Amino acid sequence: MPKAANHIEALSKIAQAITSELYLDDILRLIVTVTAQTLGSKICSLMLLDEKKQELIIRATQSISESYNKKPPLKIGEGIAGKAVAEKRPIAVYDVLQEKEYKYKDIAKKEGLASLLCVPMMVKGKVIGVINLYTSKPHSFTKNEIHMLTTVANQAAMVIENTELIVKSRIIQEELETRKVVEKAKGILMREQGLPEDEAYRTIQKYSMNSRKSMRQVAEAIVTAQAVKER
Repeated sequence: MPKAANHIEALSKIAQAITSELYLDDILRLIVTVTAQTLGSKICSLMLLDEKKQELIIRATQSISESYNKKPPLKIGEGIAGKAVAEKRPIAVYDVLQEKEYKYKDIAKKEGLASLLCVPMMVKGKVIGVINLYTSKPHSFTKNEIHMLTTVANQAAMVIENTELIVKSRIIQEELETRKVVEKAKGILMREQGLPEDEAYRTIQKYSMNSRKSMRQVAEAIVTAQAVKER
């Protein structure tokens, strides 16, 4: 396993990716690739938690193994990764083929996987996923290596949280803008056609369904048509 200087360089690369304009999937893929290269990993994967299903699903990996990449999701508490998430702590396994709790030993044997380190990804005490690091030869993970992967996991968690916040804020903004233009269009229909408020809204809604256009598109068309009429 590489020395501390390589760990610092890897963390620097990951930090640069986080502050770049790359898409989330590209950043997560870069994180697992750099981590695998730095820690001499056979396979490095990042799994995210589906809160509704309470399952861990592979979101990014540098592995080209089709059998590994298509592994079924893990339930919370299931397998080593599921246990790391449930217990909110890093778990290291010296030999996955000898570990009773490890699932998919057939894939591990086929891919030549030996040791495993799983570190939960946490945001404000809440687990959102896990990073898995495999070696091709039996290896006892050091405190520095566990600390390195924990730092990477925290950085990845930060990226995901920030991305979700940005998406949520955009959705809220779009909803507010849609509401404003629908209210404006509704007012036009009430004034021009003498419709009561609820009927004006249903008129916009009905046209939206019939034309297969969004409520916002229909409302904007009504507002634009009125603006042209008043010129």
